[in-house]
Amino acid sequence: MSALALSVLLSFVSAVAYAGGAIVQEQVAVSSSGAQYAPLRRPGWWAAVALNGLGGLLHVVALAYGPLSLVQPLGALTIVFALPMAALFVGRRAGATAWRGALMATVGLAGLLSLVGASEAQSLDTAQRVAAALGTAGAVVALMVAARAVHRHPAVRSILLAIASGVAFGMSSVFTKTVAVDWTGGVTAADLPSLAVIGVLATAGMLLSQASYRGAGLAAPLATLTVVNPVVAAAVGITMFGETFRYGTTGTALALSCGVVAAGGLILLTTERLAREQREAGTGAGTEDGEPLVPGSVSLPGAASEAVPAAAAAAVAEPPAGDPAERLLAGLTLPELPADVRMPVPLPSPADAPVGAPAGMDAVPMPLVSYAPFYGGPYVPVPVAVADRHRTRVTS
Repeated sequence: MSALALSVLLSFVSAVAYAGGAIVQEQVAVSSSGAQYAPLRRPGWWAAVALNGLGGLLHVVALAYGPLSLVQPLGALTIVFALPMAALFVGRRAGATAWRGALMATVGLAGLLSLVGASEAQSLDTAQRVAAALGTAGAVVALMVAARAVHRHPAVRSILLAIASGVAFGMSSVFTKTVAVDWTGGVTAADLPSLAVIGVLATAGMLLSQASYRGAGLAAPLATLTVVNPVVAAAVGITMFGETFRYGTTGTALALSCGVVAAGGLILLTTERLAREQREAGTGAGTEDGEPLVPGSVSLPGAASEAVPAAAAAAVAEPPAGDPAERLLAGLTLPELPADVRMPVPLPSPADAPVGAPAGMDAVPMPLVSYAPFYGGPYVPVPVAVADRHRTRVTS
């Protein structure tokens, strides 16, 4: 087998390993309670870590046998492999919109990476490394804060966390390339901070990717992570390593077009997930505690729990035409009140009775007068107990 064929084979196996790791991560996120970034007690979590590690190792070996312009675009096939694998192994089938978005993202990313030209191996100085590390940390923290602010929208939250994960993984690749260039002249203690940055960024990327799968499905976060990771690395390569696009101005225009196609695929995946969330919310909008808002019997608050007769329930089911308030009132039946409604009002005791009041005053039933304005329900004025109709003159 030639070196080129071996590189292609390793790239395909690497993409399959990445896809398997993503599927396991999404299943762990679905079955885990709460917002867990690292469910360390779950065996599936460690299986996902192993699959992602295997994918990364195979990708590095493929780069050793094949050109970067071939291996990097093949890495974009992860999302294409993930969708049929998820349907086959876990029964999670993607719709036509998700497939279109995934294919757009993959084609756009593959075209963009194929246009990035190779350059001579070079490293970053200390100031550039510090600036890159601090800038990456600030971007990841800002994306995490934004994701927390939109926690009520799982799809948007997932995309923000997936972008943060892609940034962390992409910058980890940048520092890995820097250390690899340094090691050509021998390993030194000056590379230890860069190795620590690689470990931190790789761990952060793994944790953020795990969190991005919670409540957002598989396609949208995986496609976002798959696109953002190499795009960030390519952007840093162009700005800091002197890399350029092939074919001059034409290649640059084609690369921008591919970037637009990839971004369109991500937007399509995000809007598809948002539309699904709205449909799921609309399904439960007409229910309260799992029961229909228009039940077969209606009870009035404050009265005995008497159900509305079947005729009234039928009237609620088929309201008359006209004003909505009239249709609502037509389905309600007010309880019948007794003809004589009186409220016993206690009078003051003899010790507290006013001067001149007769002794032996008992509770006197007073009529309860009610008014029913349409906007506030029954209004009951407080009756005033009067001991005697005649005024008592107090002389001093």
